[in-house]
Order: sequence, then C-alpha cells, then structure tokens
Amino acid sequence: MSVQPDQRRPVLVVIEHAHDTAGQGRIADQLRRRYGGDYDVVDERSGAAGLTTLESLRDRGLQVALVLCDRPPPAPGEDDPADAVFGQVKQLYPEAKRALVVDWGAWADRATADAIHRLIALGKIDYYALRPWRSPDEYFHRTVTEFLLEWERSVSAAPREVTVVAERWSPRAHELRSLLVRNGVQHQFHPSDTDEGRTALAAAGLEDATAPVVLLHDGRVLVDPTNTQLADAYGVDTTLGAETDFDVIVVGAGPAGLAAAVYASSEGLHTLVVERESIGGQAGSSSLIRNYLGFSRGISGAELAQRAYQQAWVFGTTFLLMRELVDLTSEDGWYVLTAADGQRARARAVVLATGVSYRRIGVRSLEAFEGAGVFYGASVSEARAMAGEPVFVVGGGNSAGQAAMHLSRYASSVTLLVRGASLADSMSQYLIDAIDAAGIRVRLHTEVVDGGGSGRLAWIELRDRDTGETHTEPATGLFVLIGAEPHTSWLPERIERDQWGYLFTGPDVMDSHAARRWPLERQPLMLETCVPGVFAVGDVRRGSVKRVASAVGEGSVVIQQVHRVLAATDPSVARP
Repeated sequence: MSVQPDQRRPVLVVIEHAHDTAGQGRIADQLRRRYGGDYDVVDERSGAAGLTTLESLRDRGLQVALVLCDRPPPAPGEDDPADAVFGQVKQLYPEAKRALVVDWGAWADRATADAIHRLIALGKIDYYALRPWRSPDEYFHRTVTEFLLEWERSVSAAPREVTVVAERWSPRAHELRSLLVRNGVQHQFHPSDTDEGRTALAAAGLEDATAPVVLLHDGRVLVDPTNTQLADAYGVDTTLGAETDFDVIVVGAGPAGLAAAVYASSEGLHTLVVERESIGGQAGSSSLIRNYLGFSRGISGAELAQRAYQQAWVFGTTFLLMRELVDLTSEDGWYVLTAADGQRARARAVVLATGVSYRRIGVRSLEAFEGAGVFYGASVSEARAMAGEPVFVVGGGNSAGQAAMHLSRYASSVTLLVRGASLADSMSQYLIDAIDAAGIRVRLHTEVVDGGGSGRLAWIELRDRDTGETHTEPATGLFVLIGAEPHTSWLPERIERDQWGYLFTGPDVMDSHAARRWPLERQPLMLETCVPGVFAVGDVRRGSVKRVASAVGEGSVVIQQVHRVLAATDPSVARP
C-alpha cells in the first residue's frame, strides 16, 4: 500500500495490474491530484495485494468509497480473475462503488465486453471506467465524481442537512424518514438509545424526548412534526398563494405527472401540480431503475423524480405538496379542485396522474408491525437496518425485484415470495438474472399468513399455495410490493372507472358503459376520460403499461391533447 490512509477520510482504492507497465500509476496520480484534499488514494499492482489492502482497511474501520480495478488477461483455462476480485470487494465493502477499468476502444474486444456484461449482471461492479490517457482527463473524472456522489448519498455516517433521532423501530420515525427519502432530502438517522442519538438530543435540550425529533442544519428543531410541517421545513410549497387560476392542473407528481408538468410549462401553459405525499410516486421508492432510457448505469427513483421536479420548476410549474384532494367539480367552464384543508384551485383542463399504492397484505397479526419490520414499498431508508438479518420481499414485479437486489447488499439472506408460478410474466429478464446471480431465494406459490414478535417483527409464517403446508421462518424485515390500488375513490362518480378503480380513457370510454356519459359529437381523445377536458395518464389509467418510461411517455403526449381542448374552449391559451 503506497499511502497510509488518514483515519478520518474515505479511501479510493486503485488496483492496476503489472501487465500495463506504460500506464501504471496513471489512475492513482490523477485521483490524488483531483481528490487528494478530501480522500486518501491507495494503489496496488495485483488483485491479491488489493484485497489484502481492503481487508486491512476494513479491520481498521476505514471507509472505502470507490474501487477501480483493471482486468489482467486470464491464463488459458482459468476463470476471469476480475470475477474473484470484485466478488470479494463486494463482500468486504458492499456500499463502495466498484468499476472495471478498461482502455478506450476495449469494448470492441469480445472477452472484455463479455466481462463487463457478466460483472454488471452479477452485481459485482456498478459500471466500467475508461482508463485516463491524458491529464486532465475530464471524461474519466466525470465518471469518478458521479460514483463519489452516489456513494456519499448512500453512506449513513456523512453529515446531512437533516438528522432524525427516534426509537430504533418507531413507526412514525419510519414514516418521516421515508418521506425524506422519497422527496430527495438527504438525512441521517440516529436511534435515540445510541451515543450519537443521546448527544444530538442533549445538544437540542431534549434529553428526555420520546417522540421523533428532527434537527435541521440551520439549528431548527422539530419535535414529532406533521408531514406538512416537515415539508415546510425543507422548503417545499404546501399552500397556494393568491393565484388559483391555471390553464391545467396535474394531480400527482409521479413520472407521468412530472412529465406532463414539464411539457405543459415548457409550452407556455400555466400549470399547477398537486401531490398528496411525495415527489416521484411509487417509482420514487425504487432503489435502482436500470432500464430507463439514457441512464446506462441506472438511476434511483428518487433521483429521477427530483431531476424531473427541478426541470418542471425551472419552466415555471407551481407545486402544491402534501395536500390530499377530496373533490373535483365543474362550474362555468372551469374545473375546480378542492383539498382536504379547503384550499381550492381551478383550471380549464385537468390531468389525473394519481398513480397507485401497494395493496395491504391482509394479515391482521402483521398490522401492528408496520414501520417496525413490515414495510409497504421498497423503503430504501430501512435497508441498512437489515444488516445481517433475514429479510423477505413479497411481490413478483420489477419493484419487488429491485427491492430484493438492494436489500441483498445488507441482509444476511433475502427471499422473494411470489404467489404465482413464475417471475417471467411480471419481471424484466435483467432483474431475474441478477436475482439468480445474487443468490436471492425465490419461493413460488407462497404467501404470508401470520407473523409476530416483541416490539418488532421477528418471525413470519408461510403457506405453500399448492399443498397448503405451513412453516415458520425468522424474519426481521418484510417488504410488501404486491398489486396496486388506484387513487380514484375521491373522484366524482361521473368519471367512469372499471371494477378495480382504473379510469377509462380514449377508445375504452366508447367501448364501455361510460359511452352513455360522453356529451360531445367528437370522439374522446386517446388519454381523455369520459369527462371532456379531464385526462388520465400513467398507472391510474385502465390498460396502462406499468413502466416508468411508459408513464413519462403518456405524460408528455397528453399535453398535445390538452392543447386541443384548450384551443376549442379558449383560443388565447392555444398552442402557438
């Protein structure tokens, strides 16, 4: 090891094998020049030496942020040595970002390309990095900086803008933390019975606090805040100003709603987005979306949602968050939306992008453990609390697969419980392959029928749907991602939906009993409900494809249809 790391600073580890004598040390030199003020850089010349160094760093309690390793050519008949190196790196430092270093143009080499594909599929590397060939090589540094940003966001010990202190398994603390994660607010959590928790409470003069405490970096202290109070504290709008008239109101800030907001505002429409919970909707809880176009290394749902939120905000979209809508009426050519607290806004057109929620598991004995071992959704904020524990994920879709993969970085074991006979009908193949490679157990034809514990979940009872046999297994975490319930119960009866609550749109309106309610001579537009000027996009729409890209596509396309309706009712807001 070339440099003795500082106990206080994260470490960047470079493994450059001796076969590349011309470029040896180039990576470490570039890293030291660019990041040496905040990180220690150590470099080794073989995989064995690199692993020995990593073991030493772990034994000393040091943090490793990034491991870059090139690929020595394997000896004839031997396995690729990169597999073994990165496999052990993942075990030693599961949160460290890992990248295979390749030379420019090496992707044309079949063996190198196969190695990259294999290592990514197995979850052993996050991506590849091109070896720098000049100084400075900004393309190389962009890759490294993105890795370091992702790592910094994932580590729990880093200072944050917000700190939550509460009992370790407090359901209310879980709700607050989940709200922060899904709204893209970085935070750290200290259980109140730890030294860090006691120190933080003492500094705030709240040594005897039993309710969750939220500490902000500017000195503000919130004791058991409501969701709205927390949102106000980190700077989002939860009340409307004096202006309440808009061209279009979008209900829901998931991918579909955010896309609609971006396109509407960018095309000059005065736009309001109303969201009852958090930016990103159901997709916002996804730990890593790898198949969304344009993000080759994948992107978390929360990060994607925050980028879209900022994009819409820059175009001038008004946001009203943490507000539950309770009514939609029409008067004098306007649609009027009313929130539970009485706030009202109106528009000439409405886009319903309310999305869906995961269904409850329906086991009475588990209700007491919600937030204390039982979680609905991926609950990224709770993953580290599952370190070394047995965890179960219920569901067979992509969200369940992503949650299982994320949890496998921490838990001693992860088991995916699926009621059906196969994953192939509901999950992308890349996730199925990754789950198999990660050693995640998949139990088909299986459901949860009971569970219990003292203060937190400790065990669950499973039933084989084929044989009816049951057995009990230890479980610290149960993450439920099953089915979906559309948020449409608040809508007036005249907006027709199917038996499950999904909204009829376009041709489905005229092919159903909703046709009798269509009042115009023209046919409903593709994404229009049975009420002219009221549209539905994303998961809430009957027949929608449950994918983020599809929701974004519908959110963008619907604005063209909104323009057509507005042009017919008020030419002054028609698209130029």
